[in-house]
Amino acid sequence: MADTDIFKRQNFGNPLGFGRRPALLIVDFVNGFNDEAAFGGGNIAPAIRATVPLLAACRAKGLPIAMTRVVYADDGSDLGVFAEKAPNLRSLVEAAPASQIVAELAPRPGDCIVRKTQPSAFFGTGLGGWLVNHGVDTLIVAGCTTSGCVRASVVDAMSSNLRPIVVRECVGDRATGPHEASLFDMQQKYADVIGMDDAMDKLAAF
Repeated sequence: MADTDIFKRQNFGNPLGFGRRPALLIVDFVNGFNDEAAFGGGNIAPAIRATVPLLAACRAKGLPIAMTRVVYADDGSDLGVFAEKAPNLRSLVEAAPASQIVAELAPRPGDCIVRKTQPSAFFGTGLGGWLVNHGVDTLIVAGCTTSGCVRASVVDAMSSNLRPIVVRECVGDRATGPHEASLFDMQQKYADVIGMDDAMDKLAAF
């Protein structure tokens, strides 16, 4: 029996499609996650490169853009269990080069820069309210890691009644196994996982 058979029998994996107003969310594409010696590796760097034209297409359509950074207080006063599990995260303070968004995806005035201390872009941040204020019902998602902060953000987006659209080429992880497993899981339960060509075709309609 194929892995997908039970999901098909139970009627999972139905398409969500795009709604009326999409926004782009880029999760944690910062210098530290583009550096294998720090937090990177796997297919994260190629995912960053693939996101450059996606970001350009969203900008050309005037869509809302949000980007996340993991940022902790200099004195560590907001560190929690996440940083116990992965202690090197404590180095990601506001001024740390590793915490800055990669130059290829440099934010512009009007972009929403979300500083977070937990995996999800929504937990303890103002992202949800910002999206509501912009009339967003569909969230195109790029970023890293697929099995971590991307997946957590997708689950919270869906829980907020948004339509998450994960662009396969634009998400990355340190290892293939968790990357592919998370794409499969999100497609079955939480999001549409689509290719770059499909994403560009959909954006052309807006």
